Amino acid sequence: MSAPPGLVRMRVIATGMLVVMAATFFVAGRLQDSAPAWGFVRAFAEAAMVGGLADWFAVTALFRHPLGLPIPHTAIIPRNKDRIGDQLAVFLRDYFLIPVVVARRMRRMDVAGVAARWLANPSSGSKRVTRGASRLVVEALQALDQERLGGMVRGAMVEQIRRIDLAPLIGRALEAAMAENRHQPIIDGIVRWAARVLDSNQQVVRNMVHERAGSILRWTGLDETIANKIIDGLDKMLVDMAEQPDHPLRAKVEEGLATLARDLQHKPEMRERVEALKLALLENPAMQNWINGLWEQARQAMLRAARDPERLLSGGMGDMLRQLGETLERDVRLRRTLNRYVRRVAVGTAADYGDVIVGLVSETVRGWDAQTITQRLEHAVGKDLQFIRINGTLVGGMVGLLIHTVDVAL
Repeated sequence: MSAPPGLVRMRVIATGMLVVMAATFFVAGRLQDSAPAWGFVRAFAEAAMVGGLADWFAVTALFRHPLGLPIPHTAIIPRNKDRIGDQLAVFLRDYFLIPVVVARRMRRMDVAGVAARWLANPSSGSKRVTRGASRLVVEALQALDQERLGGMVRGAMVEQIRRIDLAPLIGRALEAAMAENRHQPIIDGIVRWAARVLDSNQQVVRNMVHERAGSILRWTGLDETIANKIIDGLDKMLVDMAEQPDHPLRAKVEEGLATLARDLQHKPEMRERVEALKLALLENPAMQNWINGLWEQARQAMLRAARDPERLLSGGMGDMLRQLGETLERDVRLRRTLNRYVRRVAVGTAADYGDVIVGLVSETVRGWDAQTITQRLEHAVGKDLQFIRINGTLVGGMVGLLIHTVDVAL
């Protein structure tokens, strides 16, 4: 990994000053007998050289062994990489991931306001930010362990379904539908379905009558007549039910549906039967595959949207999101509620997963290559560290000049 040009330039300047001070020291040493002023030059150069060498040693010792010599307490960063990671993790935990601190910082942030302005007018936002966020979402979705994540999604969905008391929910929905007369299309559908079943199974009815008829009926052919009468009677009954809203059998069906709605809400044995049926469905492999498929479909939809956010924002979904943004901009109470929810989520995440995040930081730093992290840190702060060398050279020279001046004066 090559060093940044700025770091190389500052390193050359610091080293060049040290070389110049060394050369000046030797030249002044040879000429100091010819004029007293050279004594001052020599003192300045000598102290500057010592100061520059000391600061070069200190700066170099942070990242490596000076001159490759295994001097104790040098190469501090690569030797203490793991400890630095642990301390960084502890620092994050103690000063950033405390729920109180997170809540205080989140209270100053208007997340809902920022989201509202962007949703209301996404074209005014930075295209670069949109593309960057898009790439981040795509990479995150692709980097996740899909097998593990799919299992987590399935587990969360199944757990939520398990918690739902389904029988009363169905009962109330059926009761509400009947109160608003929205159950009639269901009865019509059942009648039409029964008519189709009867029409496609007429031969089954004839065979049943034929098998149960006596030999005399079969010999006289009356079994066929009886079967036809049964089929015609059932067919007429279904036609009448379809055409007559006040048909007695429809009333019986409605009475049965009303009883079912009450039983679902109030009868423990009915609720137990529905619960058993629900659990059996959840354990069915076909149902589990279907739930897994829901996550994959959702993931693919999110990937398509993230890869082309501008297309998403230009369609019907974009209109809906813009309306949401405009609503958020107008409704102060809604923004306050959303900000409160975001703050609670952030605080809850810090409280529940703070230790996990700390462990992740620590383990990540431990997994880094010592040479790589050393080079990156040096490239990040090395330019400022070279100023320390330059300042050390100049300050050392001034101190040496001052001491020599005092010594001459005395």
